[in-house]
Amino acid sequence: MTEHQAEQPGLSELSAALKVSPYHLQRTFQDWAGVSPKQFLKSLTRKAALERLAAGVSVLDSALDSGLSGPGRLHDLLISTDSLTPGEIRRRGGGVRLEYGFGQTPFGTALVAWNTRGLSFLGFCEEKGRAHALAGLRKQWIDAALNENVTTAQTRLDQVFQGSDDKPVAVWLRGSPFQLKVWEALLAIPEGSHRTYGQLARSVGKPGAARAVGTAVGSNPLSFVIPCHRVIRQAGELGGYRWGEHTKKAIIGREAASCGL
Repeated sequence: MTEHQAEQPGLSELSAALKVSPYHLQRTFQDWAGVSPKQFLKSLTRKAALERLAAGVSVLDSALDSGLSGPGRLHDLLISTDSLTPGEIRRRGGGVRLEYGFGQTPFGTALVAWNTRGLSFLGFCEEKGRAHALAGLRKQWIDAALNENVTTAQTRLDQVFQGSDDKPVAVWLRGSPFQLKVWEALLAIPEGSHRTYGQLARSVGKPGAARAVGTAVGSNPLSFVIPCHRVIRQAGELGGYRWGEHTKKAIIGREAASCGL
């Protein structure tokens, strides 16, 4: 599949080449790789397209060189994984405009960033400072235009920490397919519950990838909203936290109290 990525081989072509049934190939590949052949090919194609866009190749040529029928297919591929358009990828976030600001939460000062599509970043500042949080935002969106908006920032934070479950928070994420899969698994952990890195790895079909899962957890750009604080070490220790261990303890304690634990 790697060698013939640009040809976009389908399941029937792969099964014919391997002389097995499509069903057997699908099941065996899923067990071995943790994703379907189609998802694996999609990841290969996305990587190839990103490399071409980053090298300055036009959107149309990047699409065709990657084995896609045109820029529309490339747009669909990237929007479903990065939530960015091909043009935005090529410009490393250039052309993306984000509002941001600091505000108060039950866990001290926090930095939040958003645009019309939803929240893109939330990080706490009490232990490591505002500069650390702002650096994290800039690293996530290297060439994006950032416009400080303190008033709306507090409103956005209030929606997160004081909102109701019947009004979900819209989010706009960028991450690899693996990161998005891990973050989705974090959202499935019930409030007041915890999972180890090993348990989380098994839940995403990667039982031997606890370290990689831990890296994806640590890169979560939307703290609290995507509850990475609910992941603990195998021995029952709370483990590290991007924004400080005391902040993690405070969040876990508040959740335990609200759940009557």
